Parts: sequence; structure tokens; C-alpha cells
Amino acid sequence: MNVELVINKTKSGLRIAMLEDGQLVELHEDNGQQDYAVGDVYLGRVKKVLPSLNAGFVDIGHPKDAFLHYFDLGPQYKSFKKYTQRSIKGTQASADLANFKLESDIEKKGNMKDVVSASQTVLVQVAKEAISTKGPRLTTEVTLAGRYLVLVPFSSKISISQRIGKESERKRLRVLLQSIRPENCGIIVRTVAQEKGAADLHADLEDLTNRWKELHANLRNAKPRQRVLSEMNKTSSLLRDLLNPNFSQILVNDPEVADEVREYLSANAPDKLDIVKESKAKDVFDDRGVHRMIKASFGRQVNLRSGAYLIIEHTEAMHVIDVNSGGRKAGATSQEENATATNLECATEIARLLRLRDMGGIIAIDFIDMGQVENRRKLTETIRKAMKADKAKHNVLAPSRFGVVEITRQRVREVTDIKTAEQCPSCNGTGKVEASILVTDRIEDALKAAADRGLGGVTLLIHPMVEAYVTRGFWNNQVKRWKKAFGMKITVESNSSMELLQYNLYDPSGEEITL
Repeated sequence: MNVELVINKTKSGLRIAMLEDGQLVELHEDNGQQDYAVGDVYLGRVKKVLPSLNAGFVDIGHPKDAFLHYFDLGPQYKSFKKYTQRSIKGTQASADLANFKLESDIEKKGNMKDVVSASQTVLVQVAKEAISTKGPRLTTEVTLAGRYLVLVPFSSKISISQRIGKESERKRLRVLLQSIRPENCGIIVRTVAQEKGAADLHADLEDLTNRWKELHANLRNAKPRQRVLSEMNKTSSLLRDLLNPNFSQILVNDPEVADEVREYLSANAPDKLDIVKESKAKDVFDDRGVHRMIKASFGRQVNLRSGAYLIIEHTEAMHVIDVNSGGRKAGATSQEENATATNLECATEIARLLRLRDMGGIIAIDFIDMGQVENRRKLTETIRKAMKADKAKHNVLAPSRFGVVEITRQRVREVTDIKTAEQCPSCNGTGKVEASILVTDRIEDALKAAADRGLGGVTLLIHPMVEAYVTRGFWNNQVKRWKKAFGMKITVESNSSMELLQYNLYDPSGEEITL
């Protein structure tokens, strides 16, 4: 499998797309606002405890109080609480847990009100971002994720990823990590640790212990609502979680971001440094066709090449997907054969869309009815196989008697919502257009204003259809007339993500010209 990462820097931040064999499978955004991201650690204050929910609400500075359930306290909550209080006061001199006396575990099925009270401070980690009307979901079992390992303080367990199936490799990793594991700290071994040597694992563990020391230092005299440890930025965290031997290229359109990527790779995967490529395109998503893939994958209706299509509806409680054969013209000889072929094709596409759109919670899929048990079994196997690449926890049930497949998928952040319908820029949705206003007239006025400022050249960024209009023909070429009229160099570029009548002007240094 050929995997590419395309990183597009714009004025609003970074957009990161992952392509597998040229197909868009993941899309992430980093607007520079890292507050309350999954993995961030905050010192919060308990606002109230609700015995009926066996949970409490914690103020960590978010507009909505965060939710902390009893089951998310962890068995060693008492030890964690003591360590936090002593670190804030400064009586916990060292971050090392080797000489820290652990408290007894809390009851597995106990009550929140017995261990947590209103107004007390508590160190928490964001487990789920705020979704819809709900605040963030918290846990007091702080974990620190690295490239190969995850450090779990106040534990002694070594857990190995289930994706590492070879028993001899699991045994090797367990023995190796048992010899370097810090006292009173557990370790989770990630899938990418497979076949890695002691030096790589030890270096990763050392980085994690240094982050734990940083957390301990930041706790000194910390106040409630303060963030005491941040998750790394989106680009680095994605590289940490996704980077594997299948990566063939990381394409970036900004030199500074490219340097950040190289810096991360040099420290964690130096053999991958040469896959970082810099693109000269202003919008690398447009250059690589990612905008087109986004528009094709995020609408209410998603069309497949065969002619089949999906209708995707989102409600507060669940997602509903309807499978339709549409104008499918495959060589099926019967309705059963056609339904099976359509369902299997759509099952693979649905698995991609769940991952791409980050759809979580309950997903109900209404497949086309199939009469044969063998075909229904084949559909279930196809979905489960296609979902194996999805790192989010999920569960797939067999089709019901009505042909509905139910999937539950871990919901960690708000579902990605990209609008694929645009308001008409000419009439602003009113249905009425002033015929005297033409986009070329407005562009010409803008070029005249730029020429009056003494600029020797500009770059005009417009929609591809408008570009085709202003550059058509040899004698009747609008751009040539503008160059002659204003006596300056005019470079025309197009971007399919722009609205039809939208345009932007840039000076020779690349700065946008505001008129």
C-alpha cells in the first residue's frame, strides 16, 4: 500500500490529508488552537458531584463543564490524588515514583461521592473533545503517548497491542520492557514497536519519563483551570500515530512546516527524512486534487464509480446510511447478484467514509435486501475486514432480519463537517442578480487600483471557470488586454476550492493585496 501525507498551510491554519493508493482516507485540521485537545492535562476544580450519574462535573476553563465518571477515575485514584496535592505544595520533590508509597485501590463498583467532593482540585486528562452540547470527557488515568510506547503512571502492567500477533515477538517485547520499566509505571506497547530494538524503545521511554517530569514541574503552585501539559501539535501527533513503513511521501507547501516535519523525523524515523517534499503550489490540496476528493466524500449523497450511491444523514443520536444501487450497470444476472455486488462495494466505501468523516457513536446502515444467508455472511466479513485499518474502537453486528447493519464506533471528537453546498456569490441566495455587475469588471477595477499603487506585477487567483473565460482565445484574450492597459505583469492561477466569482490579488512577495 502506498501512503502519502499532504500538508496544506493556509491563512486559517493547517489541513492534513492522508491518501492510501491515491484515495483520501483521513482529513485533519489544525487551526493553531490546541486548547482542550485529546491528551491535554489540566488541573481542574470539581463543580458538583451527581450520585444519580455516579459522576461529577469539572471546571477546566472550557465554556461547558467537563464530565468525569467514576469508572474514569482509575483504580489508583487515591495515589494520584496524593501525588497531585504534594506536587502542588512542593512537598513531592521528585517526579520519580520509585519511592512513592501507593495507596490502596478504590472499589471497582464504588460511588463517586465517596472519593470525590465538590470544590476539590483534581488533575485530569481530556479523553474526548467537546461534542455538540456536551463538554469534554475526562479521565484521571493520565497516560503519555510516544512513538512506540505509552507510559501509564501508578500502574505495573505491561500491555501489548493485539495487532502484534506473533507470540515470540510479544514475549520478546514483554521481557525487554520489564527490564527497563520504571517502578510504579505501566507500559502499553504500540503496534509500531514490533521488531524494534532495545535502543529505540529505551529512547522513547526516556522521552516519556521526561514529559512526566515536565508535568510534575508544572504542577508546582499550579492553579485550577490551568493546563499543565499539552499534547504535541496536530502534525507531530499524526506523524507519531500514523507513520509506518508504507509512507512514500510527505508533501508540504510551507518551508517552516517542512522543517518541523524533518525535525520530528530526524529524532524518531531518520530513515524517512528523504520522503519529505516541498511543493511550490500555493494550495497543494488543489494541486493534488484533494479539494475534489473532499467535495465528493462529504456531501449528503456520495456517488460511487459503478453508479451506486449512498445517502448519509446525521442526527443527534446516530448516523443513518442508505445504500442504493442507482444506475449500476455491472453484469449481474439476477437481483440477488446485483444487490450483493452493490452491498459489498458500498461496505468498503462506508468503512473509508467513517474513518474520513470521523463518524462516531451508533451508525445504522440500510443495505439492499439479500435473500441468501451466505451473501449476508459475506457482507459482514467484508465490513469487518475493511474496518481493520480504522484505529478507532468499533464493533460491527451482523445484518438484522431487515438487512440493517449496526456499527458502534468510538467518538473522540466532533464529526468532521465540511459544507459541500455554496451560497450563490452573485445573488447571495436571493435568486436575483444585478445583470450590470460582472466579475471581470470588478477584477479590472482591482487591477487598476494595484497599478495606481505602482506595482510592477500581481498574481490573480480565480476559479478555474473564470480563468478559462479570461484567458480564452488569442486575439480576444482579456488578460493580454489588462497587461497592455495597466503596463504590468499579470500571472493568473486558479483554485477549484474558491467560489465561482471570488478573486484574490497578491503582490510579488506573495502578500494579499487589500483594496
